[in-house]
Amino acid sequence: MKIYLIPCPIAENTAAQVVTPEVSQALVSCQYFLVENVRTARRFISELKLGIKIDDVVFEVLDKDSSSSDIEKFIQTQAQENHSIGIISEAGCPGIADPGALAVSIAHQLHIEVISLVGPSSILLALMGSGFSGQSFCFHGYLPIDKNARIKKIDQLQKEVEKSGQTQLFIETPYRNNALLADLIQICPKHQLICIGCDIQAPTGFIQTKTVEAWAKLNPDLHKKPCLFLLGQYQFTGNK
Repeated sequence: MKIYLIPCPIAENTAAQVVTPEVSQALVSCQYFLVENVRTARRFISELKLGIKIDDVVFEVLDKDSSSSDIEKFIQTQAQENHSIGIISEAGCPGIADPGALAVSIAHQLHIEVISLVGPSSILLALMGSGFSGQSFCFHGYLPIDKNARIKKIDQLQKEVEKSGQTQLFIETPYRNNALLADLIQICPKHQLICIGCDIQAPTGFIQTKTVEAWAKLNPDLHKKPCLFLLGQYQFTGNK
């Protein structure tokens, strides 16, 4: 038995460019899946046209509300029958800012082989495209919703960048992206660099790094678009 961590596209109509032969082989070899969303997982598998009879596939939900005991029971049941399991995130790579890590930790404790497959991760793609340090970075997930707590957190992250050069990454619920950018512009110094990865890998997407002052002038509309925000420092500052 094996557990495959199966990446899926992070933008619509990009499966052909991001699904590797190894991912396709893993999908074909599995009949049992732990997925964050059954509907999108079924659509993802069906769109690849790999000859898989989707009605014969067994899906078990693995999301932020899943209990450890339920996931462990599912994995142990398949292990007894020597059935391999595929783990599919809602988007990107399982286990990266994703509940798939729960299943992987259970698999290791049960001495089940875990195989990570190559695929798109919006976190890594944004970091790669930022020009910031990829040697030292920290992903914080969502910042606090409370206004005062958010201001305090942003100030803390900005000061960490100045102190250590460590890249700080975070996200927001898409309909609050514009508000978050406004807070960043208000709180951070004008010279602070902010990278925004928006609609990554989609035709409308971009990964751009600018100063706070430049973003304030540009004022992009990020409403309801999946975005990643990064605070950091350029690795080369010789030419401007």
